[in-house]
Order: sequence, then C-alpha cells, then structure tokens
Amino acid sequence: MDFTTFLTNFQDATDVFSTADVVFTIILGFVLALVIAWVYKSTYTGVAYTQSYVHTLILMTMVVAVIMLIIGSNIARAFALVGALSLVRFRNAVKDTRDVGYIFYAMAIGMAVGTRFYLLAAVGTIIISFILWGMVSLNLFAKDIKEQILKIRLPGDMNYETLFDSIFARYLNRFNLIAVETVQAGAQTELVYGVEFKRESQTQAFLNELRQLNDNNKVALITGHHEVDL
Repeated sequence: MDFTTFLTNFQDATDVFSTADVVFTIILGFVLALVIAWVYKSTYTGVAYTQSYVHTLILMTMVVAVIMLIIGSNIARAFALVGALSLVRFRNAVKDTRDVGYIFYAMAIGMAVGTRFYLLAAVGTIIISFILWGMVSLNLFAKDIKEQILKIRLPGDMNYETLFDSIFARYLNRFNLIAVETVQAGAQTELVYGVEFKRESQTQAFLNELRQLNDNNKVALITGHHEVDL
C-alpha cells in the first residue's frame, strides 16, 4: 500500500466528522459545562463542596460529547463502548443526591452536543440552569426541621434509663432514644437521642445541666443531621 492509498483510506475512515466538528464540539461542551458548574457552585448549600467535583462535571460534559461524536449512529461502536466502560469501577460515594442529578445533567448536555443537537444543548442548559437557580433562590419546598441529634457520653457503669428525664421534661417537647453504643473499649456508653426543643429553651443551659449528670463527659448537639454522617 503506497502513501497515497493510505491517505485516501484514512480520509474515508474519518469523513464522518471533520476537525472543525471535533473542535467545535469540545469548545461548546466546555462553555455549556461552565454554565452548569457556575450554577452548581452558586446554589450549593451543603458542607461538602469540592472543587474536584465541579471540574469533573466540566470534564464529563466534554468527554461524553466526544464519545457521542465517536459513536454517531454506529450500533457496533455503541456496544463496544458499553463493554469498555463496564470495566470501570467508581469507588467514591456521592453523599448528596443533588450531586447525582448534576452528573446526569452534565451527561445529557454532553450527549446533546456530541450528537450535534446544538440548539437543544444550549437551550436546555439555559432553561434547566435557570430553574435550578430559581428553586434555590426562592427556597422552594424547604421544610423547617425541628428535630436535632443529641449525643451524650457517660461512664459505662452508669444507669442512663431515667437519668436525664427531669432535664428533658423541662427543655424538650419530645425526645426518643435512637441508639446506644459502647465506646473507648467499653469504658463509656454513648447515647444518641432525637430531640425537639421548646421554643423558650436555652440550649447552653441545657447542655450544662447534662454535663453535671454525666460526670462532665462529652455532650454534642447536632443540627442539620440529614446532611452529615452520624
């Protein structure tokens, strides 16, 4: 095979898309991914924000766009890609379900760009981003969670069943024991309660009285426990 024949075959193999198509796809995917990343950063309200996750959203949008450009309408390539990606194992757990939604958001926009639905990708990014930003700005579907988590440590040989009842009755509307765990090789017992304070209760005074009864061991009151690991 001479060099001219090789060039002809190479051109035939790549005539599905041109270099300009590849460059435009990557650039458009990057620009739209920047919008997604900005919306995510500006609306994030949790405590586990990471720059690497935002970078991953941008990377994912561009990579998915390139993948869809490669696949095109070729079913064989699609199945080959699925087989290759099945070997990948993701070990990082996504704690916030909202982050999972953004992953699908980035993938959808990347797929639209890669399949050359440019108008769909642009309009979809603008509308979805506006809706997400609006929901956070208007605080839609927010619920005032009154229950908090109370953790109390006390000596392992101390009877805890009715120890705090009088204090709980004065400061709390309701309480329920969630878990009992031995810590420090059995030297201490940790109690985990779900509690709801009375409106006029003073939190600091409540904690001080608890420490007087548990030999001044650790007492922790956790707010927003739905967002953290207990």
